Amino acid sequence: MSAPSRPRSSNRVTFAVLATGAGVFSLLQSLIAPALPTVQHAMHTSQATVTWVMTAYLLSASIFTPILGRVGDLIGKKRTLVAALVAVLVGCLLAALAPNIGTLIVARVVQGIGGALFPLSFGIIRDEFDASRVGASISNLSAVIAAGGGLGIVLAGPIVATLDYRWLFWLPVIVVALTAAIALRYVPESPRRAEGRVNWSGAILLSGWLVALLLPLSQASSWGWGSAWVLGLFGVAVVLFAAWLVAEARAQHPLIDLRIMRLYPVWTTNATALLFGAGMYAVWSFLPGFAQTPSAAGYGFGSSVTGAGLLMLPMLVAMFASGVLSGRLAPVVGAKSLLVTGAALGAVSCGLLTVWHGQVWQVSVAAGVFGLGIGLAFASMATLIVHSVPAEQTGAATGMNANIRTIGGSIGAAVTGILVTGRLQPTGLPYESGYTHGFALLTLLCLAAALVALLIPTRRASLQLRATGAGADRKETAGVAGG
Repeated sequence: MSAPSRPRSSNRVTFAVLATGAGVFSLLQSLIAPALPTVQHAMHTSQATVTWVMTAYLLSASIFTPILGRVGDLIGKKRTLVAALVAVLVGCLLAALAPNIGTLIVARVVQGIGGALFPLSFGIIRDEFDASRVGASISNLSAVIAAGGGLGIVLAGPIVATLDYRWLFWLPVIVVALTAAIALRYVPESPRRAEGRVNWSGAILLSGWLVALLLPLSQASSWGWGSAWVLGLFGVAVVLFAAWLVAEARAQHPLIDLRIMRLYPVWTTNATALLFGAGMYAVWSFLPGFAQTPSAAGYGFGSSVTGAGLLMLPMLVAMFASGVLSGRLAPVVGAKSLLVTGAALGAVSCGLLTVWHGQVWQVSVAAGVFGLGIGLAFASMATLIVHSVPAEQTGAATGMNANIRTIGGSIGAAVTGILVTGRLQPTGLPYESGYTHGFALLTLLCLAAALVALLIPTRRASLQLRATGAGADRKETAGVAGG
C-alpha cells in the first residue's frame, strides 16, 4: 500500500530539507580537494598525510552509507536523517576549529557519517510523496546531489582566496544547523519499517572489506602498487568479502538482503553505476589538474585553482539541468533509456577530451557534455533502484548503489592516476600522452556502462523479477523504470 499523500506545501518543505542536507554532503566531497595544498601548508604537514583528509572521508562515507540506510529502514528514516545531519554539523564544526591535521582527519571521519543522507532521503521521498511525484522528486534530488559535487570544485578557490580554508567548513556549519532544526520540526517520520534488527556481524564484515578495498586504492600512488600493504589489503578484502557474503546469506535479518541485490534490474543498475562512477570521479579528479598544468609542459592552460573550477562550470550547469529534466522525461522514455543516454554522453565527452583539448573552449564543451550525462545517469540510477526494490529495502539498496558508484570512482581515479603520473617530464609534470591515455580509458569505461545499461529490463520484466525473486509488492508506482 502506498503511504497517504501529504499536502503539497508540506512536501515542498520536506524536499527542501532533503535537498539541502544531501547537497551539502555532496559539496563536502569535493570542496576540500582543491584546497589540500593550502591545508598542507597551513598545518605544516606532508602531502602524504594531507591526502588522508580525503581518504578518511571516503572510507567513513562508504561504511556509514549502507549501514545507516538500513538502520533508517528499521527504526525510522527521519530520526536517522536528523542524526546524520547532526554528525555532519559536528564534523564541520570540529574541522573549522581543528588545531592540527590529526583533528581535521577525525573531523572528516565524523562528516562521512552524513553519507547516509542519500539513501535516507530517497526512502523518505518514496514513503511520503504522492506516487505521481516520486519519480520527478527523485530526479530533482539526484540533480542536486550531482551538482553539489561539481559546485564544490567551483567554489573552493574563491572561498579560500577571499576568506580562508576554514570557511570551507564554517559555511556548511550554518547551513546544516538550520537544516537539522527544520528537519526535526517539519519532516514526517516514515510510516514504513522493515522487520528485524541490525545485523552487526554483517555490518562489521561490510566495513572491513570496504576499508580493505578502498584504502589501498586511494593510497597506492604513495605506497606503491606492488607494496606488501597494497597487495595484503587487497587479499584481506577478498577474504572479508567472501565472509560477508556467507554471513549475509545465513542471517535471518541480513544487513543487505542479497536476494534484492541479485534481482536483475538491481545488479545491472549497480554494474552500470560501478563503470560510470569510474569515469565520472576520474574526470572530476583529473580535469582541474589538466587545466592547471603550465602551458610550458606542451599542454594545459596554467589556470589557477579558481580558474580551473570555473572551467568546470559548464559541467555543473549541464548536470543540474539534465538531472531536473530527466524527471520529466522518465515517464515518457523510461529511466533505462535515460541511463543508457547518460553513459553514452559520458563516453562522447571523454572521447572528445582524448583528441580535442588544446583550447579552453574545447574542454568546456566536453565538460558540458559530460555534465549532461552525469545528470541523466544519477537521476535514472536512483529511480531504477527505488522502483525495483520493496519499500522497506529502499535505504539499504540505494545506499549500496551509492557505495558501488564510489568504489567505481576509486578504481577509475586510481587507474587513471597510474596512466597520468606513470611517466613524468624532467620538470616533474606528466606528459600529455598520460592524460590522453587516461581520457581514452574513461571513454571505454563509460561506453561499457552504456552497454551494461542496455541489459536492464523494462518495467514489466522488472516487476515480474521482483515478484518471483523477492516477493515484492506488484503494485509499485509509475512507469519510470521502463526503457
